[in-house]
Amino acid sequence: MDKLLNQGNRKYFITIVILLFSFIFFIFLNNSNVCSNKNSNHIDVNHSSIEVETVKDVSWYISIPKINLNRAEIKESVTSDVLIEFIGHFDDTDIYNGNVCLAAHNRGNKVNYFERLKELEIGDEIKYNCQYGNRVYEVESKSIINVYDFSCLERVDNKNVITLITCVENDPNKRLCIRGVERRIE
Repeated sequence: MDKLLNQGNRKYFITIVILLFSFIFFIFLNNSNVCSNKNSNHIDVNHSSIEVETVKDVSWYISIPKINLNRAEIKESVTSDVLIEFIGHFDDTDIYNGNVCLAAHNRGNKVNYFERLKELEIGDEIKYNCQYGNRVYEVESKSIINVYDFSCLERVDNKNVITLITCVENDPNKRLCIRGVERRIE
């Protein structure tokens, strides 16, 4: 045995053992991904791949019939990570009673929920649904504001309103601001 494990052979033996353990570890790690990958939409059963339908409970959304916006999902925050896929809710504004303030892209992105927002006119309906209930708002005002004007996010006395904000095409210093006032609870 001493002859087999002389200095030259010992390095060779250790290298083989390390490679063998690495190979076994790689196989174990690769097979364990089926159970640990939380974002997977596939289930590996007997080495066959089965598609699993992703079911989402979308309970926070808006719909605007005039512009064919139907059940567009809302997420907390107006960061670029949120707005790339959802309508964003301004963190420090109300969710149900008060001033619900939302923002979304209108062009040049993966989703552009507010693409047709500029088509809204006074009197058009905005339907809003959240965990606390459903409201229907009527567009009360439409204005262009400065990009740094955050006064539209403030509460409005004795009114439940919704404020929708998006960019103005070809003017990075301006925003389109649509304000709707509550008409009914559904």
